[in-house]
Amino acid sequence: MDRVIYTAMSAASQTLHRQAITSNNLANVSTSGFRAQLAAMKAVPIVGSTMPTRTMVTATTPTFDASMGAFNYTGRELDVALAEDNWLAVQLADGSEAYTRNGAIQIDEEGTLRVQGYPLMGDGGVLTVPQQSKVSISSDGTLSALGAGDKPTTIAQVGKIKKVQLKPNEIIRGDNGLFQLTEQTRNARGAVLPDNPNAKLMSGVLEGSNVNPVVAMVDLISHSRHFEMQMKGITTADENAQKANQILSLT
Repeated sequence: MDRVIYTAMSAASQTLHRQAITSNNLANVSTSGFRAQLAAMKAVPIVGSTMPTRTMVTATTPTFDASMGAFNYTGRELDVALAEDNWLAVQLADGSEAYTRNGAIQIDEEGTLRVQGYPLMGDGGVLTVPQQSKVSISSDGTLSALGAGDKPTTIAQVGKIKKVQLKPNEIIRGDNGLFQLTEQTRNARGAVLPDNPNAKLMSGVLEGSNVNPVVAMVDLISHSRHFEMQMKGITTADENAQKANQILSLT
């Protein structure tokens, strides 16, 4: 009976883990460019000298939902959206690159362009613009800046946003919500990927989250039912074990 209890216990634990993943997806239903995390359950046999037949249930997050989110018109010049399989590159604290579909660009007090708090990468490094300047973005990612009080004829190009083409199987989600290259992609294409000159940007538009709130709510209810079923299995196995012990004690 303890095999049943152990299997049900591990399944209940991983069901709670899946519920946490679904809750995180639901919490990011309004996050620009968010990609829903997917989870799958699998059985892992436990190999040992004393318990070779027991099996543990574990939840894995092998991939994410790569479908496009809805495009929302904002009218803000620093909001951009990209075509499918193209990503913006940002710089992490250790100097490496990460990728995001969130096109809500901000400019800090030093003139550095940032996305989700991380410096936005251009074809020549981190992008910066003159302070208090008016910035516009063309469809190929070129940044143009007009200084405060300057004439419209003095507008100048100050950089170009880096757009990287990546397939869903070439990246993996990090704990910070950004995506990084898999080891296989890094070995095949290098640690720093070049700009995709054919990618186009849409200014004044943001891609929304691809999380379906109705489906996420149904999944939460399903996870709750699965957890109750596993707990019922533990209770039933325990009751059967107690009755078996009573029968053995009588004989």
